[in-house]
Amino acid sequence: MVTTTRVVGPDGQPFALADLKEPQTSRTEQLRNEWQGHPSRGLTPSRLAAILVDAEQGSLVAQSELFEDMEERDGHLASEMLKRRGAVIELPWDIVPPSSPFPKEKAAAKQLKELLAEIPGFDELLFDTTDAIGKGYTNLEIEWHQVEGFWLPASVTHRPQSWFQIYRGYREEIRLRDGTADGEPLQPFGWIRHVHKAKSGLLARSSLFRVLVWPYLFKNYAVGDLAEFLEIYGIPMRLGKYPPGSSKEDKLTLLRALSELGHNAAGIIPAGMELEFLDAATGDPKAYQAMIDWCERTQSKMILGGTLTSQADGKSSTNALGNVHNEVRKDIRNGDAKQVAATLTRDLIYPIALFNGLTDSLRRSPRMFFPVEETGDIETYSAALPTFVSMGMKISRQWAQERVGIPEPETDETDLLQAPAPARPAGQTVVDVAAATAQMGNQPQDPPARMTEQLDQVVSPALAGWVGQIRDLARQAESLEQLRDGLFVLLPDLSLDDYAAAMRIGLAAAALAGHYEILREAGGA
Repeated sequence: MVTTTRVVGPDGQPFALADLKEPQTSRTEQLRNEWQGHPSRGLTPSRLAAILVDAEQGSLVAQSELFEDMEERDGHLASEMLKRRGAVIELPWDIVPPSSPFPKEKAAAKQLKELLAEIPGFDELLFDTTDAIGKGYTNLEIEWHQVEGFWLPASVTHRPQSWFQIYRGYREEIRLRDGTADGEPLQPFGWIRHVHKAKSGLLARSSLFRVLVWPYLFKNYAVGDLAEFLEIYGIPMRLGKYPPGSSKEDKLTLLRALSELGHNAAGIIPAGMELEFLDAATGDPKAYQAMIDWCERTQSKMILGGTLTSQADGKSSTNALGNVHNEVRKDIRNGDAKQVAATLTRDLIYPIALFNGLTDSLRRSPRMFFPVEETGDIETYSAALPTFVSMGMKISRQWAQERVGIPEPETDETDLLQAPAPARPAGQTVVDVAAATAQMGNQPQDPPARMTEQLDQVVSPALAGWVGQIRDLARQAESLEQLRDGLFVLLPDLSLDDYAAAMRIGLAAAALAGHYEILREAGGA
């Protein structure tokens, strides 16, 4: 729960949290009363060039309104943008602690994830943030309130790009249009400000739609020309003939009849007049269609990185090329997701954590994370990892869990899968196996040495009781016959289970040692 009502903004100046309850745009009524200019109406190359130049000089109104028209009137462009933005929205997200976290930071990340679930329309917030992918930037205004002592956004509202202007001081800055030359700086912690550059350079020239305006314009010309072509060449020519001496009213009647025939396929004419239907003029619309196809392919390449994930031409479209284009599209999606995560961490996650006493610095704040890396095949990793570990490779358990898509368990979870207990030879106790296993952890790296030590540890309990007796018998025997007879006397002291266990381990150790020597001689050890 929050412990203070005053915080320090990015400029180092303190301010009261209560000031955040009133959105900044509540004081700029002229912006809410503005109407869109729709500069795409009657757009020409010269008019488009003038709009782009005005944007470079800091006036973003016309360019922003043109971008809105492009997305609204071009179905192909809108479809491709929905694919790109939807790819980010469909990704799962998580709130993770900073690197090398303390227990308190892990708890803060978990609590923040629960608090985000209380923000109304969080999915819409993510979608609105991706609006910057095409238009270069987007600003979402946050209205804060307190819920049971916690400071949380009451609403997060997307504001049109035309409400803002660029101020060029030491660095470029997006400001709210308030009627002044420089504009009003955006209120600290009152906005989610996402800048998404498609290319390097000035902010006004770095948006993706800035590259797409020319294909959009050329496509509009081609569509208009194609519509005019179909109207002229697709309808048969209708010719009316009136007799000499016809009055003006008779001529108008004949013309009206021709028009009705074109729309209603029915009409009447006075007696003595004639109607003739001529063949439609011949022409080829392929040139217009080729221009439209070129413009749409260019749009797809710029938005998705290829064309085979959006439309196929039936010629060069193959499954292999489609997979390559899909991989490019995934790279673009991953880049978009990382940029969105960085912005939301700075402008949403960190303020919530700061206002509620969960962190005191952006560097150690929990962050938003999109797991964009695809998980590997579990069977492949389960077969490969033990081999790598046996070769001496040190592999992080967390890394392995991320690769196979198994989440890290919570510290308070008790219902966890456990590795099965190792099998032990017959006659050997659990204590013996544990002692032998613990002893192996400190053994030399040479395999024969490890096997010798393991054999000694496991077999010693079975042999300790009669090795001394055999030594004494060997000292006292005067011949081999006496030694043999003495061993037959000692043999009943060794149980059958102990003898079988010792022989089984000894034979296994000998076989492994033989394999090791063969591999070492062959250069494969």
